[in-house]
Amino acid sequence: MSQEWDLVPLGAAIQHRKEFIQIDDLKKYKRCRVKCHAHGIVLRDIVQGSEIRTKKQQVCKSGEFLVAEIDAKMGGFGIVPNDLDESIVSSHYFLFKIDENVINRDFLNFFIRTPFFIEQVTAQGSTNYAAIRPNEVLNYQIPLPPLDEQRQIVAKVEAIAAKIEEARGLRVSAIKECNAFPKSELSQIADNLIQKYQSIQLDKLIIDSSYGISAKCEYERLDNTFPVLRIPNVASEKISFADIKYGFLSNAEQKKAFLQEADILIVRTNGSAELVGRCAVVPKLTEATAFASYLIKIRCDLTIVTPDYIQIILRYLRSSGQLFDLARTTAGQYNVSLGRLKSTYIPVPPIPEQRHIVEYLDSLQTKVDEMKYTRQEALRELDAMLPSILDRAFKGEL
Repeated sequence: MSQEWDLVPLGAAIQHRKEFIQIDDLKKYKRCRVKCHAHGIVLRDIVQGSEIRTKKQQVCKSGEFLVAEIDAKMGGFGIVPNDLDESIVSSHYFLFKIDENVINRDFLNFFIRTPFFIEQVTAQGSTNYAAIRPNEVLNYQIPLPPLDEQRQIVAKVEAIAAKIEEARGLRVSAIKECNAFPKSELSQIADNLIQKYQSIQLDKLIIDSSYGISAKCEYERLDNTFPVLRIPNVASEKISFADIKYGFLSNAEQKKAFLQEADILIVRTNGSAELVGRCAVVPKLTEATAFASYLIKIRCDLTIVTPDYIQIILRYLRSSGQLFDLARTTAGQYNVSLGRLKSTYIPVPPIPEQRHIVEYLDSLQTKVDEMKYTRQEALRELDAMLPSILDRAFKGEL
């Protein structure tokens, strides 16, 4: 901290306010929550009083300093924004009124994000006990220059923060463009294929298909159990054997559910539309492996189509929304049935062209991933700049 500024207890500028109301079952209430890492306070939900179990709650006022009892050491604190005025929190939060004759609210908002402040919070009390108490908050040290100087510091930090946020926005936009480009290229390729080649019903290309099995699976492997692939193992659109579970299979289930290299697994049902329709090609297996009931297996005629090409076409149908023409919602679940999946038509070029398309799109994705990584690294560097700038500001070095 700047040697020109005295360090004083935070209690010289804020006062703990502890007032509770009784919740009315007939009224609606805004509930807020504190994000960790000093990322502010946001709306949690709006609920009927009858849904709130603890009937004694605190009412927040905009501009107050709110601290989470348990999450404070994880940066769970912030200034209540205007749109969360009159929101409620439980007794596991502490509210502090800010004396703006002593401290500028924005000055405090920037200070609580400095390494100097966060280190005080994390160092307070027993390492085995995460919670903090209001008196601990009041005893944190803060540099307190005159109000005019506080305003000057806030103005300087805001100007720099605005430039960082502008640069950050450009990087985020660039990442979105990276994500959109392969989809756009795939869409153009698929449209050209549809115009150039005859489309064939997927059912005509499949030599075997089935739903998975409903065997109870556990992480612990027991005798006579087999690995069972589930949605998490397919969600990335490459088969992952991490987080694998094991289950007992009857002889009938083994015949039905054991996979072969080049089979395609498709997520058929889930509460999230984001996952339904995702698919992955089964690699060479080192042991007998089954798949769960939330997945569909299709085994294609490899003399006509390659599995990687089928995966790409299914990805196109999904990203363009056409796959969801095959989906319906039942009891909150998005579904793609095997029968309706088989009824869709896909263009079928010669196998050499299929392989060329797959190689081209794989190469494109690799380049896009490299660009995304570079931009994400730049984002991380920008995110690290503000704490560094705040540290300099409160050392009087700006």
